[in-house]
Amino acid sequence: MGQTSATGVGLPTGYGGDFCYEEAFSRNLGWVTDWEQQALRGKRVAIAGMGGVGGFHLLTLARFGIGAFNIADPDKFELVNFNRQVGATLATIGRPKPEVMAEMARQINPELQIACSCDGLTEANLDAFLVGADLCIDGLDFFVLEVRRKLNARCRELGIPVINAAPLGMGTAFLIFTPESMSFEEWFNLDGLSEEQQYVSYLVGMAPSALHRSYLADVGRVDLRGHRGPSTVAGCELCAAVASVETVKLLLHRGTVRSAPYYHHFDAYRGRWTVRRLRGGNRHPVQRLKIALTRRFAAKASQVASIPNPMVRPQGEIENILGFARWAPSGDNTQPWRFEIIDQERVIIHLTPEADDIYDYRGGEATLLAGGTLLESILIAASHWNRKVEWAYERCDAGTHRITVFLRHETTTNVDPLFSYVPMRSVDRRPYRLRSLTKEEKSALSTAIGPDLEVEWYETAQERWRLSRLNARATAIRLMTPEAFRVHQRVLDWDRRFSPDRVPAAAAGMSKLSLGPMRWAMESWARMRLLNFVGGILSAQIQMDYVPGLRSAAFFALRIRTRAMDGEPRPVRLLRAGMAVQRFWLTATALRLALQPAFATLVFAEYGSEQQRFTYDERALSNAQRLGAEAALMFGKNRAGIIFLGRIGEPNRRPTPGRSVRRALDDLLVTSTSIR
Repeated sequence: MGQTSATGVGLPTGYGGDFCYEEAFSRNLGWVTDWEQQALRGKRVAIAGMGGVGGFHLLTLARFGIGAFNIADPDKFELVNFNRQVGATLATIGRPKPEVMAEMARQINPELQIACSCDGLTEANLDAFLVGADLCIDGLDFFVLEVRRKLNARCRELGIPVINAAPLGMGTAFLIFTPESMSFEEWFNLDGLSEEQQYVSYLVGMAPSALHRSYLADVGRVDLRGHRGPSTVAGCELCAAVASVETVKLLLHRGTVRSAPYYHHFDAYRGRWTVRRLRGGNRHPVQRLKIALTRRFAAKASQVASIPNPMVRPQGEIENILGFARWAPSGDNTQPWRFEIIDQERVIIHLTPEADDIYDYRGGEATLLAGGTLLESILIAASHWNRKVEWAYERCDAGTHRITVFLRHETTTNVDPLFSYVPMRSVDRRPYRLRSLTKEEKSALSTAIGPDLEVEWYETAQERWRLSRLNARATAIRLMTPEAFRVHQRVLDWDRRFSPDRVPAAAAGMSKLSLGPMRWAMESWARMRLLNFVGGILSAQIQMDYVPGLRSAAFFALRIRTRAMDGEPRPVRLLRAGMAVQRFWLTATALRLALQPAFATLVFAEYGSEQQRFTYDERALSNAQRLGAEAALMFGKNRAGIIFLGRIGEPNRRPTPGRSVRRALDDLLVTSTSIR
């Protein structure tokens, strides 16, 4: 089997006392007898794979007092293993998994007999791996089906029982193959299938009840074509727990062992346990239907998985800070910032408004507010890397704002408590739960915005109705204005649930039934006018404004306090206001509250109040004037000071239909020559 050692009683380094097997495992007694414990001491278990589940199998069975193991795995520990593999630590990165796990097992029982191979299993070395084994546990990676098939076939020929436990979500599914039961091949029926079809059949065969499917949060992480899939430490630990119990039962000939055609699935997340008999395994008609449906699901999931991972971590502290901060919000996910890294303590931010954006009113106010949310995100992210942030607004050249940010090392910087919420923050346009904000929640949100801003709450049913009506009027203006239509064409992403540079249509707040006609209408302005004529505006208002608005805890308005930041240039005031907005939003996220801005309402109310001709559509101009008048009645004489309007509440705990992610950091980096 290649590099193989079969050492026995040599005590681990640092062990200073006399080891006593009977005392070490005496607390097992009662659930097993003295004689059964000694029987386990003489048993040998072969464990194929020392990764996610294999390492837990080894340590769990070592604590049961089993005295000998054959273990094999060709891999070495990596950082990507940290979430689920018991042997993965900073000290073991780059080390062979079997060697590390053998050391850990001998720290439990220094008398262990361990045959340890750092070579992968092949047909040629299977007999060497299985020599002396009373039982085999399949802990191989999901995607090594060819080796798995050969291992199970050889175990059957040698009369060795096999336990196959797979971590699925936050649970485990397992099958037991004994010499008298159905075989692995009879159960899974893999002959004649392509590689991807085999993966699907194996997955469905392991868990016919599919208890895990209902809480899969991100389909794009299941990529059978790319040989990638999600796994949790809870699932791996549960695998070891159930497999160890079945191992003890098989080795001691105790209790009832339900081998194939029985399958087992325990899901801790859902609190369900399923043990059923399935005649024919994957040949069963219901299984065949499930396999066909899962193939379609897997193909779609692999397409989604082709989107680059938005959370990929760049190299270098400055790059890490900017990579984290780029999750700041911006209107329609335009991300108007570009970063010019001067050195490891200085970055220049270039803020450029989107050309002809009807929503970036008051001379680019939305862009400057977005720049402020970015600055606050940089400040928060920098605290994680022990950096102190100072910034200075320099100038505006040809519409592009230039901000210099200094990130200096500090030895006593505390990590900002909002750090982990920067990438979590998002827009939720769905209805929320109907519960009021608590005094503590409102106090935390009011404190978050600091002394320069103030928050006004609109919580009663009447206030929420009036603001929903204002938002609905703004929606009507948006849909009947060709200038806004061109923006919507540019920013809506119809093909991706997670869009790096636009807004996914699935997250726009409309039902799937309405998205079809809307997608058709977005092909041309003539189609949009037709859809508006047959009730498209009213449908959008009901789904995007009235229902969500009434299903909220409150609306809120953030305004700059009178005389706050007096004497500062307007861009600086807006940048500082944007920093406060981001702090408010992140605090809401930390409180498990959802938030949706209502920026369009402020934009069109401003146009209407100032009688600006932002469109050639006369009806839209008239509606904007009415909106401006109603907003003045709603917000009072200080309406012009409002820089952010939105709704807030406790979200319904349903998987998100989609969200805007971010461009890769490399796409946001520029040089001094590239921006001239």
